[in-house]
Order: sequence, then structure tokens, then C-alpha cells
Amino acid sequence: MTSPTQRSPTSIALGGDEWRAIAQTHAARADALTAGRRARASRGETHPVDDFLFTYYSYKPAVLRRWHPGAGVELADADERAGWRWYRSNGYGGVVVDVDAFRADRGDLITAVFRLLRATSQRPAHFGCFGLHEWAMVYRDAAPRHDVPLRLSAAETDAVVEASELRCTHFDAYRFFTDAAVPRNHEPLSRDLQVAREQPGCLHAGMDLYKWAMKLGPVVPGELLLDAFALARDIRTLDMQASPYDLRNWGYEPVTIETVEGKTEYGRRQRAFSARASEIRAHLLARLDGVS
Repeated sequence: MTSPTQRSPTSIALGGDEWRAIAQTHAARADALTAGRRARASRGETHPVDDFLFTYYSYKPAVLRRWHPGAGVELADADERAGWRWYRSNGYGGVVVDVDAFRADRGDLITAVFRLLRATSQRPAHFGCFGLHEWAMVYRDAAPRHDVPLRLSAAETDAVVEASELRCTHFDAYRFFTDAAVPRNHEPLSRDLQVAREQPGCLHAGMDLYKWAMKLGPVVPGELLLDAFALARDIRTLDMQASPYDLRNWGYEPVTIETVEGKTEYGRRQRAFSARASEIRAHLLARLDGVS
């Protein structure tokens, strides 16, 4: 009989104590990343920056705590996971992610995400948008999307948009532009054109890596999922600091992209986030290549 920790010909094997320790470390990191959200939820409070990651993406903190080893990793002594969706007995005394079942259930998703991430990774990064998508979402609009005051007057906010070139490449930001702002973008965007327009300098494309990692479920290792979430949270912070909203009462100093100094800071941080996103994107593509 095969021992519980014996490896199959193509997998990595983790003993019961080993993988449970990894899962506990993962849960602790997830708890640290979501502590603020969970505390506010218990008090019925909201947050204009952090809540976005739980409302727009709609994944609860508890989902982040659930560790998966990723495809091709055997877990010994894991009877409690034998009934989990997309897991199966591996025939070597443990369980493994059932790639065939996941592919059968999520084949269209795998194909779509792989196409998008590969196209994005192969395209040169473009910088210089300066986060103006948030400004375009309030342009000539008497009722801004967020219940937070603007740091400039409405007329001054509109003037920033009118003095700038809107170069948004991300459809899920563009679709929230006001009607007056839509024709000001350098090119029209649509869902059908997303694969052709997405580019690795875009901060929202970097944020969405968290969404794709979550949707790919057990084939993505827990560490990679939390790396994607941490990146999304950091990007969201810059996104709102560079927005027209005044968030100083929340502890966020503005990145004044209407000034030379603000543009310089935004560009520096955008490039750093793009580099982090490219690394995570490459890891996700490798995982997708293994299950497609």
C-alpha cells in the first residue's frame, strides 16, 4: 500500500501537518488583510476606499481565508477535503484538486481569462492616464457616485478633465464615465474590445487580477490569491488618492494629478504597481496553462 505522503509521478506531496500549518498561516494573513473590513461590518460602518474590494468584487473575507494548494499538489491526511467541490482522492492516500472536473465546469472561464491575461501580458504598458477615469465619472454630473465631498469645486473638477486627455483603456472603468465624458476618451471601449484594449500599465487591470484569481478557485495557490488581493488593495488606495474626492478625513492625502508634482508621484507608483501586476499575471498564466 502506498504511504500517505508518497508522491504521484507528476505532483508535489504535502504531509498533513505541513499543509495544515500552511493553511493556518494563510488564514492568519487573510485575517490581517481583512481586519478593518470585518471590524467595520460588525459596527455597521462603511469605508469609501477599502469597501470597494468587498462590494464591487463581492467576495467576503471568509472566502479569502480558505486556502487551496493549487493544481498538482497532493494533500495527505485530508479526509475533510474529500467532499470539497473540485477535489478528489488521488489514489496515493490523499486528495488533490480535480483539474478535469474544474475544466469541465469552468472551461469557458479558463479560456476567456487565459486569452485576456495573455493578450495583456504581450502588450506594451502605457502610462500617463493619471487616474482621470475617476474624474470622468463625475464630469458635469450633479450627483457624484460616492458620498464623499470633492476636493475642488464642480467647475474646477470639470476644468481638470477639459484640460486633460482621457486615455482610459479599461472598459469596466470607462462604462462608469458620465455621458459628457464618454466622447472625450481617446477611443471608444466595449466589452467585445476588452481583449484588444487591456494593457499592463492600467491599474484597474492590475486590480482585476484578484477577481481572476478568485474565480479560478482551487487551481490557484492561496499565497498567489492573497498577493493579488494585497495588490488590489494598494492600487485602490492610489486610485482614490488620485481621484477628485477629498478623503483627508479618512487619513488619505490626495495625489494632486492636476499638478506636475502629483502627476510625477502617480506615474512612479503606477509603474511600481504595474511591475507587481505583471509578476502575478505571469503566475496566473502559468497556472492556466497547466489546466487548459
